[in-house]
Amino acid sequence: MIRRRLLMAAAALALAGCAGLPMNMQPPEVSVADLRLLDVGLFEQRFGLRLRVLNPNDAELPIDGLSFAIELNGKPFAKGVSNQTLTVPRLSEAMLDVEAVSSLTGLLRQFGTMAQGQERIDYRIHGTLYTGRLFGGVPFDQKGEVDFADLGVPAGTRRF
Repeated sequence: MIRRRLLMAAAALALAGCAGLPMNMQPPEVSVADLRLLDVGLFEQRFGLRLRVLNPNDAELPIDGLSFAIELNGKPFAKGVSNQTLTVPRLSEAMLDVEAVSSLTGLLRQFGTMAQGQERIDYRIHGTLYTGRLFGGVPFDQKGEVDFADLGVPAGTRRF
């Protein structure tokens, strides 16, 4: 009975290993390169994002989709999916244009935080890059911050 459980656990670990990258490959880095407001509605807002996908490996990385979520100041803000295909060359980077949707609640929460005179916004983008049948999905998680002073926006002139 114990031997059977050990075999089942080993098989599960082997299958889970197939879902990620092959051995000796590092996960790609995904970061936000640009963010634009596309559409504003009463209940939801649509944003266009340009994502930078960095491949630190000595082999090309085929991508056939992704799912992601964005947090601002530790709170859920927007999420999105894409079925776009892209191949990131070895030891290189590529840009991927996607859309994300935010709810009225997420937007109001952020306006409330910024109205308190916050000097910066912390962001996090996390999700899964799908690399086709060969590799499966690869998780990514990137954090950063936007400092209003770095953007040249005087503290007394910010109005949200």
